[in-house]
Amino acid sequence: AEQWHLVNDGPLRDTKFLPDADGQVKDARKLTVGHPSVIVAVLDEGVDVTHPDLKASMWVNEGEIWGSHEDNDGNGYAGDYHGYNFAAGNGVISTGGRYDTGHGTHVAGVIAATNNNNIGISSIAGGNGTEPGVKIMSCQIFSGSIAATVLDEVRAIKYAADNGAVILQCSWGYISAAANPYDWQPQFATDEQWKGSNVLEFNALSYFVHNAGSPDGVINGGLAIFAGGNESAPAASYPGAYPDFIAVAATAGDFTPAVYSNYGPGTTISAPGGDQDYYWDYVDETHHYSEIGCVLSTLPMHISESGYGYMEGTSMACPHVSGVAALGLSYAAKLRKHFTAEEFKALLYETVVPIDSYMSGS
Repeated sequence: AEQWHLVNDGPLRDTKFLPDADGQVKDARKLTVGHPSVIVAVLDEGVDVTHPDLKASMWVNEGEIWGSHEDNDGNGYAGDYHGYNFAAGNGVISTGGRYDTGHGTHVAGVIAATNNNNIGISSIAGGNGTEPGVKIMSCQIFSGSIAATVLDEVRAIKYAADNGAVILQCSWGYISAAANPYDWQPQFATDEQWKGSNVLEFNALSYFVHNAGSPDGVINGGLAIFAGGNESAPAASYPGAYPDFIAVAATAGDFTPAVYSNYGPGTTISAPGGDQDYYWDYVDETHHYSEIGCVLSTLPMHISESGYGYMEGTSMACPHVSGVAALGLSYAAKLRKHFTAEEFKALLYETVVPIDSYMSGS
């Protein structure tokens, strides 16, 4: 009931929620619940591959052996059973590093936590308990305070494309050039600046966009989906701001922009990201109900005893778009339809709810 970001029926504890200010998935899930041929690569902290609400949704490399230190399938990555830990250089996906936040597990839950299993949460494309949903490939590039090198990030992106992922879920980015310089260190302002300073990153992402998928599959090419940034800046951050990619802004439960969200040039779509500050007036001495304005999803057990918790950010908006894209591709697979990446991206933009019509009251 508190997953307003998936199905929003209106007032939730009588405060600042409007019907349909959500991911618009309720009717879509009558058509498909996801399809295991659609693989979403989560470039983030590691995904908790043993989480009871996620383990059935993890991608499995059938050529590998769980826990092996050998490269059994000869793809150059030893033990990559559910993906690969590019931050550590091994096949052990980790969530217990110092300063780990559970970020990768949280975004994965939005996309593909197992539905209809009588535990935890629901998700956008995590099946229905009988029919399997989309699969999550964990491409770990962060481990707490440790980040993979640029070269390892490039390897992660290429790995995702070469091993079947068609959606690259990236809840990260640089600081927007339009961010307040008193609070932030603004970075790249133009496509040329970002490309010139990040040639390897640009080439890897271009490789994914043009080489993921298959001419014989549901999509030829891949979708690179990024968080638009959290600096309240009037321009999205890179890499998401680059025209070939999708940059996601965040909204609250009544269509209003989240207070932290970047917006404007470079932003291509919005989705629920939560907004604790916006709901802060609904707090008393014993209950911090402002959490209900955030996104509820999966977390590793050592971070949350329940295995679930709330987060906010364009990081949380981003997997809503990845999940919706994965659900759309699942329906295309069911109908045996085929798209190019550009065709599907255009379809994604054409079928959004126009937020201006709600903001104007029409």
